[in-house]
Amino acid sequence: MSLVELVLAQAARTPDATALIAGDGARLSYGELRRRVLAVRGGLRAAGLRPGDGVLFSVRPSLDSLVLAVAVVAAGGHVIFADPGAGPEMFSARMRLARPRWSAAESLLYAASRLGPVRAYARRRGLLLPNLSRLDVQRHLHTGRWLPGVPRGSLSLDALLRQAPAEADSPSGPPGHAAAGSAASLGRLPPHAAAPGQADVPVDPQAAAAVIFTSGTTAHPRAVVHTQASLTAALELLRARVPLGPGDVVHTDQLMLGLPTLISGACWSLPPLGAPPAAFLAQLHERGATHTYAVPVQLAEVLDAGPLPDSLRFVLLGSAPAPTPLLRRAVAAAPGAEVLSIYAMTEILPVAIATAAEKIAHTASGASGDLVGAPLPGVAARLAGDGELLLAGPNRCAGYLGDPPPDWLPTGDLARLDDQGRIVLAGRKKDMLIRGSFNLYPGLYEPAVCALPAVAEAAFVGLPDPAHGDERVVLAVVADAPDAAAALPARLRRELPDVIDHAALPDEIVVLPALPRAGRARKLDRPALRRLIEQAR
Repeated sequence: MSLVELVLAQAARTPDATALIAGDGARLSYGELRRRVLAVRGGLRAAGLRPGDGVLFSVRPSLDSLVLAVAVVAAGGHVIFADPGAGPEMFSARMRLARPRWSAAESLLYAASRLGPVRAYARRRGLLLPNLSRLDVQRHLHTGRWLPGVPRGSLSLDALLRQAPAEADSPSGPPGHAAAGSAASLGRLPPHAAAPGQADVPVDPQAAAAVIFTSGTTAHPRAVVHTQASLTAALELLRARVPLGPGDVVHTDQLMLGLPTLISGACWSLPPLGAPPAAFLAQLHERGATHTYAVPVQLAEVLDAGPLPDSLRFVLLGSAPAPTPLLRRAVAAAPGAEVLSIYAMTEILPVAIATAAEKIAHTASGASGDLVGAPLPGVAARLAGDGELLLAGPNRCAGYLGDPPPDWLPTGDLARLDDQGRIVLAGRKKDMLIRGSFNLYPGLYEPAVCALPAVAEAAFVGLPDPAHGDERVVLAVVADAPDAAAALPARLRRELPDVIDHAALPDEIVVLPALPRAGRARKLDRPALRRLIEQAR
């Protein structure tokens, strides 16, 4: 069964159970989730969405955004994730590559990207938005109430949702049980919806389902293409290692953990957007969370805010290495839970899962490297001649947009396999940096920075934070003239958002007289550069 079929089939089996709890406490039952997905799917098809159409998706996580994303894939389209806040030049380069047929965005974002006063306000807040209404697309769709700036003829998600009987959302009642109303009280399905258990989703599982821009420059944007088949394989791998079922409450904003939740009949609890650690922790307690996911930095902050609830059975970490001190804190804070570290990347997820006990024991043994665990069933791993880890498997993406898929996916990680067949990371090839859940490849951005006026040389380096495992990104530059050096950091702060990915913007910019180099080829010596920056602090 395809991803969409699995979600709809589970919704048909448990229509009265709560599928989703929003950050504000609003609830959606599985029955209503199914009806809304089918209603929106029918409306999209009636409005002209055809199999293979790409939908630029600029909607923040919410109940409506999840319904819309699943409905797009159910209708045969694919969702394009490209941050409009990455800067106008970067965004335009990505659109030239992705060529979406539709644009779906919040009304507020349409207004902010089109109306002069709102655009000026956003710019003062450091947000440079493209004019979404001028995109060369076949159709626009907006979420939320109509606002000035929404393109003429834009399709309203609310109008599509009204085609299905609405179930009252209620913040009361325990997780895992229906919100006010039940499937039996919701009336018949809309004419374009199939009967329960007969979802009628004639979608090619090998067709694109999601296109995710992860990095790149204006000259060479980069997007990962996943199919329904690769995403379904990924979800099944995660479910096989992390049990999920009715009665479980999974507190996360991560789609790749939320979707397995829905397929399993559990309750997906969404934290509020930008929730501070104390609020995240409070909802873990209030909603009786059994599973949660965090990047190491976030978990450290949550642990600082107070004790974890006794209801937790799984604490999942990912997106960055988890330092041993943090793992020990997590195990102590959740003695009844299994603390797991997930090794994955946008291109293939998950790859391997290691327990906190395994990782702590590995470090305590004096062994080098970061133990990430044995490859999960179906995932193949081998080492290239230079030690780079190569991966393959049914959960691997179909490749990068515009490029043929490789037989083996190069990870950029240097690794070894221990005597138990487990992957141990030894370092990052080409000095990839990790910032939260974003992988930053310096070689992709440095040429673009060097092309800017007054910049002679540029290099990104990361300074690790041993407490959290995250990295502080520092951009070191050399001015092309001595009199340009003093003004260069401020100038780059203004110009970089238009040139490189927003998530790659440096935390700090330093101007040096020269970058350290080594060897006969005079290649950049990144370790020496890190030492130089640290000594200057």
